[in-house]
Amino acid sequence: MNYLAHLYLSCENEDLLIGNFVADSIRNKDLESYPESVQAGIQLHRQIDSYTDQHPIVRQATQRLHPQHHKYAPVVIDILYDHLLAKNWSSYSITSLDDFTKSIYEVLERRSEQMPAELRGRLPDMIKHNWLSGYATREGMLITLRKMDERSRFESNFAQALDHLEADWDTFNEEFNRFFPELIQYVTEECKC
Repeated sequence: MNYLAHLYLSCENEDLLIGNFVADSIRNKDLESYPESVQAGIQLHRQIDSYTDQHPIVRQATQRLHPQHHKYAPVVIDILYDHLLAKNWSSYSITSLDDFTKSIYEVLERRSEQMPAELRGRLPDMIKHNWLSGYATREGMLITLRKMDERSRFESNFAQALDHLEADWDTFNEEFNRFFPELIQYVTEECKC
């Protein structure tokens, strides 16, 4: 899962949300510098990633993308699943995607001092270009995928991932909508929310 799904799965709890947002930027040795409630969000993020990576539906989708994206196939799936969440948003939330993202940006801005410097530095660009709502559009997805291409050290073909999704849309969408409710249930049970 990428930003949108992790933030959605934060149980409407600001501390979990902040931890979930910063988790990929936090090393284990820096974990204790965060309050326990934020550490719980970091742990939640890692549990979501582990559950997702091991899920048979996700593994099946990852295997289909492996010939084109090789070791980056799991990362591509994370990004594509944020797109599918955005496209299916009304099935998972009574709040509009735009209202959700506005409230998330408010929390992230207000609590930006709890973010590592690099992530805090990217936050204004994220808000200005509305990355979270951008997952719902082809243009927004292409921007995200191109940024991933720029950051990857090896050949990744991130920019072509949207073509693969669109060519096999029904399969990816059906798989996502079987997997995501299971992930929600897992998180609900883990967080008691």
